[in-house]
Amino acid sequence: MTRVLYDLCGIDEGLRFSPFCWRVRYALAHKGLEVQTRPWRFSEKQALAFAEHDKVPVLVDGDAVVTDSYEILRYLDRTYPEAPLLGGGLAEARGCFFKHYAERSLAPAMMRTIIMDLLNAIHPDDRAYFRETREKRFGRTLEEFHSPAKGLAQLDAALEPLRGRLKEADFLDGEAPAGADYLVFGSFMWARCVSSADLVSNADPVHGWLERMLDQHGGLGRKALRITDIEGAYR
Repeated sequence: MTRVLYDLCGIDEGLRFSPFCWRVRYALAHKGLEVQTRPWRFSEKQALAFAEHDKVPVLVDGDAVVTDSYEILRYLDRTYPEAPLLGGGLAEARGCFFKHYAERSLAPAMMRTIIMDLLNAIHPDDRAYFRETREKRFGRTLEEFHSPAKGLAQLDAALEPLRGRLKEADFLDGEAPAGADYLVFGSFMWARCVSSADLVSNADPVHGWLERMLDQHGGLGRKALRITDIEGAYR
């Protein structure tokens, strides 16, 4: 059986930057499950018609087709209960909190900081779609929305809960990473893949956690292609 993950790519098929797909890639590695990733772009909506969905990640696992990163993590725990990601009951509720924290506090601050880098990392055929949908969402042009100083200040404040937790333990989930770590770390992988911006200082406890997360699962994150690896080829 071939397990397939539809995974967002940019100007290079190897540039995979979706925070939601990174959550799933780490979760699959956590479970020790092999997966074949299939590059997908914003303009390829029809390729996901079989899933009755128009966004990635989409996981095809045998006869199962699962969409939405958090639902995929829940599916993996139900189907492959060893090495839990979220657990059940209160543990899963904690994971749900981290999902919302990453999406509503961290991602907006990062977006304001790296939006123009992100635009340049997206495949040229997708840029008009990205600009139109994001400018409609933000109510202003990407150039007007872009404000690294404001974004970094917003991110610095949003990181306070992480700093508190990471002074107590090496990972959000304790001695080893699990679902909470992956739900949050996906956003940092998103920024890392498309931008060279320094979002966190070396002295910040969050920086140490990021380094540890990059090394997990055989250096899954550290080995990922970054825009800085290829930008000369696309100028």
